Parts: sequence; C-alpha cells; structure tokens
Amino acid sequence: MQTPCGCRQFTPVHSRRDWLRFSSTGFGYLALASLLGDRARGSQAPTDSPLVPKYPMFPARAKRVIFLFMHGGPSQVDTFDYKPLLERDHGKPLPFPKPRVFSSPTSHLLKSPWKFRQFGESGAWVSELFPHLATRVDDICFLKGMHGSNSRHGGALLELHTGSDTFIRPSMGSWISYGLGTENQDLPSYITVCPTLTHGGVNAYSSAFLPAIHQATPVGNAGTPSDQARIPFIRNSDETPVDLQRMELDLLRSMNEVKLAETGPDAALEGRINAFELAFRMQTAAPEFQDISRESKATRELYGLDDPTTANFGRQCLMARRFSEAGVRFVQATHSYKWDQHSDLKRDHAKNAREVDKPIAALLADLKGRGLLDDTLVLWGGEFGRTPVTELNGDGRDHNPEGYTMWLAGGGVKRGLSYGETDDYGYFSVRDKVHVHDLHATLLALLGMDHERLTFRYAGRDFRLTDVHGHVVREIFA
Repeated sequence: MQTPCGCRQFTPVHSRRDWLRFSSTGFGYLALASLLGDRARGSQAPTDSPLVPKYPMFPARAKRVIFLFMHGGPSQVDTFDYKPLLERDHGKPLPFPKPRVFSSPTSHLLKSPWKFRQFGESGAWVSELFPHLATRVDDICFLKGMHGSNSRHGGALLELHTGSDTFIRPSMGSWISYGLGTENQDLPSYITVCPTLTHGGVNAYSSAFLPAIHQATPVGNAGTPSDQARIPFIRNSDETPVDLQRMELDLLRSMNEVKLAETGPDAALEGRINAFELAFRMQTAAPEFQDISRESKATRELYGLDDPTTANFGRQCLMARRFSEAGVRFVQATHSYKWDQHSDLKRDHAKNAREVDKPIAALLADLKGRGLLDDTLVLWGGEFGRTPVTELNGDGRDHNPEGYTMWLAGGGVKRGLSYGETDDYGYFSVRDKVHVHDLHATLLALLGMDHERLTFRYAGRDFRLTDVHGHVVREIFA
C-alpha cells in the first residue's frame, strides 16, 4: 500500500489484541521451559508450581491442619457443655423464648442421658460419651460460645467449610493451600478422607474460583469404607509403565501448548496441566502413605483398628496423621452423616461416640508423641449443635446454630482452656461468642495469615474466606 507521497505503508497482519494475546502466551512458554528444566535436573516439581511452600505473612504458630468433621451436628449439652440447671429443670418449659427451629415444634427441657465429670488439671467437663477423649482434655481448647447463621444442614455445612451459606465459595482448605502451598510436592496440599456426598457434596471442598490445583483430593467418599478408600488418580498406576505414562503426559502437554497458543492464558487449562503433573508424581509417593499395614501393632490398636466399631474412623484418623506427617497442608476426616438425632438421641449419639472417641484420642496422643502436635492444629466439630429442648417425639433434639461447642488442639492454642459460654440451659451463646467467620479468621492467624489480606480477585472484586466479617480470637493463643 502506498501513501500519497509514494512511500510504502506497513499494514499489520495481526491486530493489537492478537499481539497482546501472543506475547502473553510467551510467558507460558517460559514457565514450560522452567518446568522442563526442573524435570531434567531431577527435581520433584517445577519451582514455579502453585503448590511450592510460601512464607506466611507473619510468624505462624501452626504449619498444618487436621479437621475432624462430625457431620449432622453433635449435641453440646450431651458432650462437653455441662448444664446443671438443664438437669434440675428437666421436663419444664424453657424459661425464655425459643428461636425459630428447623424440624418440628419443640417441647420441654430435656436433660442429658449421660453423666458429666471433670477431668485433667484443667477440670474440663466431659460426658460419659467420651471416656478416651476425656483423658486428653489438657491438650484441648474448647470453644463453647460457637454460633452460626444457618439452621439447615446444607447452608450450615457450607458456611463452616467455605464461609458462605448461600454462594459457592472456595473451601477453607483451598484458601490455606492458596496462601501457603504445601510441604510435599509429591502429594496434594489438601486431602479429604471419605468426604460427605450430601448437603453440598463437592462444594464443601471445592476451590471454586481459586486455581483448580487448590481443590481437595478426595480419598474415597462417605459411601466407601475407609479400608477401601484410595486416591483415584493412582488406582491403576501399576498397569501402565512410568515411561509410557510420561510419554502420554508429554503428548497431552504438547496438545495443550497448541491450545494455549490459540487462546492465551487459560487458568482452567493450566489447572488441568498442574493436576496431571501432580497425579504423575503422586503415584510413587501416595501408595506408601495410604498403606497403613507398616504401622506397628501397638499403633493399630491405639487407633482401634482391631475393633469393628472403631476401625473405620480409626483408619481415617491414622491416614490423617500419616498425610500430615508427610507434609500435606490440610487434611479432613469426616464422620458422615450420623449426628442428626431428631429422635433416638440416647441410642444413636452413644453409637456415634463409640465410633470416634478412641480414634480421636489416639490421634492427639500420637501427634503429641511424635512431636507434631505443637505445629499441627486439630479442629473438631459439626455444622451446628442441638437444642436443649426435646422435639415432640420426646427423644431427640433439633438443630441449633445459636450456641454450640467446637474444640481445637495443638497448633499454638492454649491447652486445657474452655473459652466462651452458652446460657444456663445451653441454647444461646452469651459470653465470648465465636462466629464461624471468627473461627476462620483465627485459623488463618494461627497459620500466619491475615484473613483481611489473603484475597483473590474474581469478577471485579477481591474475595476472602471471611468475606467482610471475622475477628481473630487472640485470647485462645498460647
């Protein structure tokens, strides 16, 4: 093309949008070159992996988390929140207005069917339901003023796991993975053992809009006995030689390179590439950590693996210890969906407690004996508690998000502490209240992260685990 003066004018073949897209793709090639270079040098993972360990924002008290989730909502007034007036006034009306309840009209006050005693130097009250855990109370920090925003399982479960009871948001394990990476590049940063299939299902451990690599890797599910739970990516790894798998991944990567050249940066595609590479590395490391047969007879008996009643959850707790010891940042074990006693409270709460009491006490003792409890934060609890009044059937308790108990152990919290209170009957949190948002802010602070600064920009705004809420409960810090 000539100008009026006879000079030739350059006509661009590509638009400015095209040039921006192509040049940004070049950064992806630099990352790929780094990945290939690291592999050639024999490193476990690329140095620019999103899972490499990151420095906390300030000195951390804990390095990792084990979350023991009691799906359904254990009753605080039958476990750790002793209420003498509830026993005295059994059968009488509640002397103040009841909040709206979830299931059916409730009746009069219902005392606990179990006796309480004080244990340890701390004098913590524990019911007959937890004789083994009662021996560990001096390692535990009870939060007796917990409260949440939702009385329904789905909303309350999502609020506990993600900070939101109405929207799909990244889970707390995903936020922690995003903020800190992981200590073992051959394992995921976030593992959930036998997760629940109901009340939100995968949304409880999803990474949502965070990079996909931060989503939990499920080991089995609630419908799978824990002795059959395996990481699905490596189930058939013995059937395909490693060098052939490497060739398949290289072919897949080359195809993805072509796609990235066409589209430019693509977070979803890059997440899949990272997931494939992690799965490839896991196949040599994960089987060892999933295989508990090498544990001593004494350890297996400690966790109750020799007893059909405790074996299933005991195996979950033992796997949680093994994964945490191996460097996994966040591990969840779920006792699913058993604690929702609208009826048959005495029968079913007793059965549930027998299944988890010994394994949980074993986990705390095992972590402490291995020197891991100091920097491993153990969290126990359900999505809410139960009412101190009975439902009309006379043998059950309804959902109660107004006041309930959760507990922490290790990881920089005070030991032998009972923090917060419910009222005289155990219905409402009344002193040193801790909302679920406060719990999340406190967990992040113990891990060395400021909940207001751990953000991710999505859809035009900065999101965080606590949204616009949350206060750090520093009174429980050791």
